[in-house]
Amino acid sequence: MTHLKRTAATALLVLGLVQPASAGGPQGGLVSAEILPGWQTETGTYMAGLRLRLAPGWKTYWRAPGDAGIPPRFDWDGSDNAASVQVHWPTPKVFSSNGMRTIGYENEVILPIEVTPRDANQPMELRGRVELGVCHDICMPMELRLSGHLSADGQAEPIRAALQAQPLSAHAARVGQVRCTVSPLADGLRLTAVIDVPSLGGQEAAVFELTDPSVWVSEADLSRQNGQLVASSDLVPVSGAPFALDRSSVRITLLGTERSVDIAGCTGR
Repeated sequence: MTHLKRTAATALLVLGLVQPASAGGPQGGLVSAEILPGWQTETGTYMAGLRLRLAPGWKTYWRAPGDAGIPPRFDWDGSDNAASVQVHWPTPKVFSSNGMRTIGYENEVILPIEVTPRDANQPMELRGRVELGVCHDICMPMELRLSGHLSADGQAEPIRAALQAQPLSAHAARVGQVRCTVSPLADGLRLTAVIDVPSLGGQEAAVFELTDPSVWVSEADLSRQNGQLVASSDLVPVSGAPFALDRSSVRITLLGTERSVDIAGCTGR
C-alpha cells in the first residue's frame, strides 16, 4: 500500500453506527460480519477491523486457503473517500480433513483493515462486499455486504491484538538465508526453498504465494535437513508450460504451533 505522507492535518473521521451483515440463507446464520472503527495512524491511514463470527463448528479461510478452500475476496469500490484498502492477516490455523489440508480460522477472527483516504481532511465510510467460503461437513460460498463510518474513537484493543497476531517478519524470527531453486515440469515449475530458520514448534507447514493468482500452487512438501527447512511446491500456470519466475516476488509463510513467519522473496543462491 502507498501510504500518505505525514501531515499536521487531522483527518475528520465521523462517528457512525456500524451495520452488521450475516449470511446463511436457509442454512441459518453461519457467519456474521461487522466493521470495527479503529484509529488514524501516524502515516495518515486509518486502521479499522472486519470482525467475522462463525457458527459453532464452522470455519472460514485465509488468503491462501489450500486446495480444498475458497479464497476470500473483497470489493470496497462503494466506499466514500477511500483510495485503497489493505487487509492484514492474523496467523491462521492449519486444518486437516480427509487427507486434505486447508488454512483458515474458526469461531471468530478480526481482520485489520488499513484504509488510505483520498482526502485526509474529509470523512470516510467503508462499504464492502465480501465473498468467502465457510466449511463444516460441507463447504459453501457466502456473500456479505456491510458498511460503517470510520470514527475517531473506535475499538482499538481487538484490532491491535489482531495486528500483533500476524506472523513475525523474517528478521524478528531470526531467519537466515532463504535460497530458492527452480526446475521445469511438463506443465510448469517445481519451486524448492531452503530456509535457515529455527524450529517453529510442532507440525510445521509452508505456503508459497505468487503475485499472479492464476498460477496454481500445490501444497508444499516439507522436511528438515541439517537444521534447515526445505519446502517444495509445484507451480502450474494457465498456459500449462514452464515460465519465468521472479524469486524476489515469492511470498513464503511458515506456520508452526509456537510461531509463524512471513518471508518476502528468496534468492537463487
